[in-house]
Amino acid sequence: MRRTFLVLSLILFIPFSTLLPLKIYSYDSLQPLAQETFAKFTEKTGIAVEFRAVGDSGSLLSLIISERENFDGDVVIGIDNLLSRRAFEEGIFLSYRPQGYEKIIDQDLLLDSQWRLTPYDFGGIALICDTSQIKEPIETIWDLTGPEYRRSVIIQDPRTSSTGLSFLAWTYLLFGERFEEFWQAFKPSILTVSLGWDDSFQKFESGEAPIMVSYATDGAYSMHYYGESIYMTVIPEGRGYVQIEGAGIIRLTQNLHDAEMFMDFLLSEDFQRHIPLNQWMFPVIDVEMPPAFDYAVKPEKILKLSAGVDLSELISKWEEVIYER
Repeated sequence: MRRTFLVLSLILFIPFSTLLPLKIYSYDSLQPLAQETFAKFTEKTGIAVEFRAVGDSGSLLSLIISERENFDGDVVIGIDNLLSRRAFEEGIFLSYRPQGYEKIIDQDLLLDSQWRLTPYDFGGIALICDTSQIKEPIETIWDLTGPEYRRSVIIQDPRTSSTGLSFLAWTYLLFGERFEEFWQAFKPSILTVSLGWDDSFQKFESGEAPIMVSYATDGAYSMHYYGESIYMTVIPEGRGYVQIEGAGIIRLTQNLHDAEMFMDFLLSEDFQRHIPLNQWMFPVIDVEMPPAFDYAVKPEKILKLSAGVDLSELISKWEEVIYER
């Protein structure tokens, strides 16, 4: 979900008796969740885990596709409902329905009838605003095209960031045929197009801009860390796009049994209860939620992108507007 340059981070959870570790790939910002939970999996099963963090989820998918048969991962975590289209086209994942699947709280969270990806968290895309600078509520996304918001918004690149791609889809769902018109009008309001969510948040927290494309749970983050909701979280008109993240078993894995056990673990309470305060997303099974999540925002109406919408075409149109190609 986050940074796009291919810096590989490696974390090992290895019992002395295990010789062949299960290789798990994900994006950078999953590392805290991995550190908090994967050792529990190893403790319960005796299966060693080698966790590799590679940039943003978009970069991760590109890496898997480019390496093809040479990709050495067994399980990949972090392919969302938009990136899944490309993953399915490329035939990356095996079908596997994990134990505990019946605990998933909503059938709308399922990414695939064949269970090539299993959902593990979800959250709405939203705008977050620095309340020390943005005093008036933003009623519609189109409001951001006004001159008072010039160079005030940080967004993510939809070519490399799942957050950025989700925002692009959201604007298409809101404006339809006026999609390009919106982006043309919105362009002067953009301070920067960052490579991923992490980069955006660093810029936002340092005060470079008062508005950022982020997640509807950021009010919970603010309450948890600062004791108050210092960010105004906005889903204009209550019409939101929900990002669902999934995990799957790589088709060419040589470690299928262990990979299946790990997929079962992802739907267990031992993993799911750690999602809120690490991912700042909602878990897909019922667990006790931290009090701070009372400040998370949920859309009144969820907008869904139909399978007939060509994401590559949307990205091309976006590039033409932003980079005047």
